[in-house]
Formats: sequence, C-alpha cells, structure tokens
Amino acid sequence: MSNLMVLPSPAEALMMLFGLLLCFFAVRKKYEPLLLLPIGLGIVLINMPMSPMREPGSILGVLYSVGIETELFPLLIFVAIGAMMDFRPLLERPWLVIFGAIGQIGIFGSLLVALLMGFDLFEAASIGVIGTADGPTSIFVTALLAPRILGPVTLAAYSYMALVPLIQPPIMRLLTTRKERAVTMPHSEEEVPQTLLRLFPWIITIFAGFLSPMSIPLIGMLMFGNILATSGATDSLAASAKNVLSGLVTLFLGIAVGSTMRAEVFLRSDTMAIFGLGLLAFAMSTALGVLLGKLLHAIGLRVNPLIGAAGLSSFPMSARLVQQIGREEDRNNFLLMHAASANVSGQIGSVLAGGILLDLCMRSGNTTGVGAGVSILAEGMGRVMLGLALIGLTVHVLKTLMGRPGRGSGAEGGT
Repeated sequence: MSNLMVLPSPAEALMMLFGLLLCFFAVRKKYEPLLLLPIGLGIVLINMPMSPMREPGSILGVLYSVGIETELFPLLIFVAIGAMMDFRPLLERPWLVIFGAIGQIGIFGSLLVALLMGFDLFEAASIGVIGTADGPTSIFVTALLAPRILGPVTLAAYSYMALVPLIQPPIMRLLTTRKERAVTMPHSEEEVPQTLLRLFPWIITIFAGFLSPMSIPLIGMLMFGNILATSGATDSLAASAKNVLSGLVTLFLGIAVGSTMRAEVFLRSDTMAIFGLGLLAFAMSTALGVLLGKLLHAIGLRVNPLIGAAGLSSFPMSARLVQQIGREEDRNNFLLMHAASANVSGQIGSVLAGGILLDLCMRSGNTTGVGAGVSILAEGMGRVMLGLALIGLTVHVLKTLMGRPGRGSGAEGGT
C-alpha cells in the first residue's frame, strides 16, 4: 500500500490481468461471451486489493452462497437449455443414442488418470465432468463434491466448449480416412408424432430417476424446460425460459463463478493439471466416439465415423463440425441431422453421467484409491449405456405402436 493508492500484490495483479484477458477474448473473439465476460469481471473485482467484494455479505458472496452453493443457478440454466432443445432428430434415429453413451467415457477415464496423479476421488470426479462439455453439469457436480476447484473446473469446461472448433477437427481427421469421411448416411423424411415429442421428456425423466436418483435435479430441470416447450399450452413460459431466464441467470452465474478465483486459490500447481485433465477428457470422448463409428462402418453398417465426434454435450457446435468436415470430402454429403441426433443424445448422456457419478462417489466416499476409480468407470459407463439403451428402445417401440416404424432411421448396410 502506498500513501496515494492501494496496490495489488504480484499474484493479485496477475489474476486481474487474467480476468481482463478473458473479457478481451469474450468481446473481441466471441469465445462464450455471455459467460466469459462476467467471469472475467468477477475475477477482476475479487482480486482487487482489499476489495469489499471478498466479504461473505457482499453481492458476490451472496450470489455465490445463494446461487452456487445451493446449485440454484446451474439448475435454472438447465430449464432454459431444455426449453431450447429439439429432440426431433434423435426421435427420428433413436439408434444413435449409442454415440451419446460412448461420448461419456472421457469423464470416467480422466477420473482414473486424476486419481493416479494424486487427486482425491471427489476432485477427480469434478475434473472428469469437464469431459461432458457441459458447463452447468460441471458446476453442479463440482459445487457438491469439490467446491475448492469450482473456478478452474468451470473455466476449463466453458473454455473447451468455446474451443470445440479447434479441438475436435484434428482428432476427427487423424482417426479417419478420406474415404470414411465421405460416407453418406440414409435420410428420413418422416414427421415425429407430436404425442411422442410430448412423451419423450417424461420418459427420460423416469428412466434417469430410476437409474440415478442424484440425476433427478439435473434431468428434472432440463426436461421441465422441454415440457414447457412441447406441451402446446405453455409457449409463453418456454419463451421466457429461452430468453429472459437464460440471459439473467447466465449473468449472475458467471460473475459468481469468477468470484471464486482468488489468487491464493487459483494460482496453484494443480490448476494447470485440472486444465490438462479436462482437455484429456474432452479429447478422449471425441476419439472414442469416432473409433466406435469406424467399428460400426467396418462391420458393414452405413455409418460415417465422424458422427461419433458429435456424441458430446457441445450442442450444436459438434454437429455442425461433423457436417462441415464431411462436406470437405463430398459437397453433397449431408450429415447434419444424424450428427444432431448424436449431439442431442450426448446432452442427455452427459446429464445422466453427471448424476450417476454423484451417486457412485457418494457411495464410495472421498477416497484416493485407484481401485474405486476402476469400479466407478465400469459401473458408471454400464449404467449410462443401460439408460440410453432403454430410452432408445422405448422410443422405437412407441414409434412402432404409433404406426411410424421409423423408415430410414436405422444404419443400412453398405458404404
């Protein structure tokens, strides 16, 4: 402190510069501006020397205690996301839930790596959830299991969501041949029955709740938003959720998350490890999805392996990338709807995986043993696959009973 002004410590100054850099990327580069701008501002405000914002009763303290500690903000964000989601592509091609399931393996795989690096189970699980490419799920799980690393986990999750166009294409091109990327897939022009569209969120809620009670808040709020959008009687509420609720909660969520990034908490050796493991989870999910697509193609199914990269929660960015890279090899190739189907199933899968991970961690306790990680990997992926398989099978049966057997929705043979 000088006689004229209060000066920051070197660590505080570094964090303030980091917050300003986030604001720059949000405004100039358009990287997730709705969230990174308030996060950046929160970092600046909380790291200013002797800032009253550090007090528990300050506005940032109140926003954190009311919105993050109670999981209120991420759950309200899910209501808005659910109102925006259109499940029609997945309902036309329910078999593509397989990619939404395999897209979650990065969560459990990076959890195991984090345990090997010395993180405890709760922190490892929170880091693994970055691989869902789903910011609200990452916040929800981390706030419950490991609030100490909430700032780095949230920043990593949203940063990688913004960088999807940079992260996924090299992996997609590396693991596929030009011939595989040019594979066309059959199209369906059928209309999804309105009754099925209205039943679908209820089906997901019930199956997810039975498989993972801890996923009920996540799935319940996501499907609540979708019920508002599909019921036909609550259009005004759906519009409010999409526009007003989404913007307002994102604003407060971002600045509250930014307020967790104090210099003494954020500038630690494990912060870079968190970012690295989050990237590993994201890359692992992308790679294994593409490899599954290659396997299905190799056994004679008419599947473009690129579709596997869309089995994450980064909707609709991953679906658009699949379309873009597929058209580089064949200008007439139209993969967008198939990729959107996998992308929507990835959104469902990520929320289900987050709930299942919470269930398994609460049951195991906060241990450091790798054995617990192996057990969670096996049981977690098994339950995710079972849940999405039940959802896909139920949709197929209901379509058949409604007289729309889903022509063109399967994976035909041939190349």
